[in-house]
Amino acid sequence: MLRIDELRKRYGDKIALDGVTLSVGPGEMFGFVGANGAGKSTTMRIVMGVLDADGGEVRWKDRPLDFETRRRFGYMPEERGLYAKMRVAEQLEYFGRLHGLTQAAAKKASDDLLERLGLTERRDSEVDSLSLGNQQRVQLAVALVHDPEMLILDEPFSGLDPIAVDALAGVLAERRAAGVPVIFSSHQLELVERLCDSVGIIAAGRMVAVGTVAELRGRESHKRLRVVVSGASAGWADELPGTIVAKDGDEVILESADDREVLRIASRAGRLEHFGWVEPRLSEIFREAVA
Repeated sequence: MLRIDELRKRYGDKIALDGVTLSVGPGEMFGFVGANGAGKSTTMRIVMGVLDADGGEVRWKDRPLDFETRRRFGYMPEERGLYAKMRVAEQLEYFGRLHGLTQAAAKKASDDLLERLGLTERRDSEVDSLSLGNQQRVQLAVALVHDPEMLILDEPFSGLDPIAVDALAGVLAERRAAGVPVIFSSHQLELVERLCDSVGIIAAGRMVAVGTVAELRGRESHKRLRVVVSGASAGWADELPGTIVAKDGDEVILESADDREVLRIASRAGRLEHFGWVEPRLSEIFREAVA
């Protein structure tokens, strides 16, 4: 539904985006990861029309994005954009009205989100009296109040405790189940790995890896073999083909290994307790991709 093609952006001599390309389909949750300054926020701001690109295109349902289409998106910037002295419920209703909801529809949407995000008891509190985590929940509620067709969230989980993370993840899962595409950036790679269907890794303004979590894990360069042999003589692993990346007692982890040859040697060395491929964590894939 959302297609970003060859986005380019430069600030003076600094290249912020260098041909960024990605797509997010219906009901897909896309995790956008990269170091600070890699280009995540710049990409999102261009999608939302906050910044103009120097080159490339953003399309929605195979049509160029325009103002009316963007109004139907839900956007959560990394910097909070809330009215500090406005009460929480009043603020949600206000943003709902800005998106074209009737007063009754805005109130109902506000009440539903306050309950879903655990903010009902703070509905009459001024925003600047809330904890940073609760302010983050309100910011997310603002992005959701008009039932958007697309969600673009910049660091939505920042500052949230585990309970709030679960509440937010549940809300996003509901939107995804309804067919809403979701793209969010995060430095919490274990969270991206748990929630996302697809991941894009950006470094210095360039996409260095894009695909489903399974595709990224399944790349040949990421394949590692875990072997556990008990009762083997000292130095038995020295005969194994490939590169030993970890060794702890009876356990050996190898990469670039011929699995059949490893199995033959391990079976003769002692009692084979475990033999199988190890799926890398997203954090390992990320470090390799940006190196």
